[in-house]
Amino acid sequence: MSVVICGVCPHPPIAVPEVGREESAAVEATQKALVELGRRVRESGAETVVIISPHAPVFQDVAGINKTPLLRGDFGSFRAPHVRFELTNDLSLAGEIIRAAGETELPAVELTGEMERRYGISLRLDHGVTVPVYFLRKAGVKLPLVHVSMAIAPPEKLYSFGLAVRKAAESLGRRTALLASGDLSHCLSPDAPGGYNPRGREFDEQIARLLACPDVEGIIRMDRSLVDQAGECGYRSIVMMLGALDGYEVKAEVLSYEGPFGVGYLTASLLPGAANTERSFLAKLRSERRKEVARRRAGESFLVRLARETLESYIKGRPRPEIGEVPDEFKGRAGVFVSIKKHGSLRGCIGTIEPVQSSIVEEVAANAISAGVNDPRFQPVGEDELDDLEYSVDVLKPPEPVGGLDELDPKRYGVVVRAGRRKGLLLPDLEGIDTAAEQVAIARRKAGIGPDEPVQLERFEVVRYR
Repeated sequence: MSVVICGVCPHPPIAVPEVGREESAAVEATQKALVELGRRVRESGAETVVIISPHAPVFQDVAGINKTPLLRGDFGSFRAPHVRFELTNDLSLAGEIIRAAGETELPAVELTGEMERRYGISLRLDHGVTVPVYFLRKAGVKLPLVHVSMAIAPPEKLYSFGLAVRKAAESLGRRTALLASGDLSHCLSPDAPGGYNPRGREFDEQIARLLACPDVEGIIRMDRSLVDQAGECGYRSIVMMLGALDGYEVKAEVLSYEGPFGVGYLTASLLPGAANTERSFLAKLRSERRKEVARRRAGESFLVRLARETLESYIKGRPRPEIGEVPDEFKGRAGVFVSIKKHGSLRGCIGTIEPVQSSIVEEVAANAISAGVNDPRFQPVGEDELDDLEYSVDVLKPPEPVGGLDELDPKRYGVVVRAGRRKGLLLPDLEGIDTAAEQVAIARRKAGIGPDEPVQLERFEVVRYR
């Protein structure tokens, strides 16, 4: 196996003595563990180090791979600009990872200097890389680097990326060290960067226990609400790294864990052993994903199924599907909004306040296509995304005028804000919107209406279908 060692690296800049000065002593355990991990990388015979960082340019459903020939970084943002790094980019391995990832559920794209200039991203080594590299050098490791951006995607897709790294390393015969950079919960104490949340400690304890086994399935299946509430930045990097060990015995060791500043710092070493098909989890994860999609679709309402099938047929270039018998309640006319989410985040939302089609069914079909391909906030939906999309359909009741905020309730009513020909709408019961003032302010911004301009307010109720 060409991935000869994997590891988990925290990245607190304060651990670097030139940055933290006297405060760096508070993370002495982390410092020693990172040097020990570096010693193990050196003894593994690795020829290249691949580091997955959550602080590089991050994308959804795709990993970014830095193709800058010479990788540079420093601690200038942390009061130590004299601590600089200049590493050779292993471009052949980087390119092979991109090729191999194209055959997985998590493709990779190359990030170039041209993209840096065009999109305003930075391809300098971030502290998710420079902190681990600092301690690797302390251990005598001076190897070429591949700088990978963590991705935002479901765990099973993230996991497949590690397998792509392994296949790329095997293709080139390159002995490779794969390191997941990331800190654990940022919510361990009242003065923590993310404030205090008792679930932060729960998350850290669970990750440490599961990595020590290692229980790969347990990590992948961690409660999503626990991960979200922990305020971490390492979970996804860890899952991406673990995929490289799929189908192998693993000798894992947690080298250190501490959280003196309200942030959890865990260092771990994972050494691949003999092949073991019983530890091959990817096929199982894919099968479970297919079953999950099937369960979700089996529970869809009539209008949601109509929205999904209409958009899927449009994206695939097929005729619109047969609707079948239309329930009487949907033969009338009404305004309709179709909302699409992907992994819990909005992917598109388009609707009509008043009906423009001949029936609710036609309104849903038209707006489903618009939400998928015409929402100006997003790129058009691609065919490879369709299984990840979740839909909801809101059928609007006629709006009625109101005299002020006291007649609004953002959980029950949507709002329409009008100023001349400008008009903004916000649906009811949206996550994160708790007051009528917030609701109206957002609707104003959507319509380009200033905060002090006089407006007419209307409220409306919806029937939401999932």
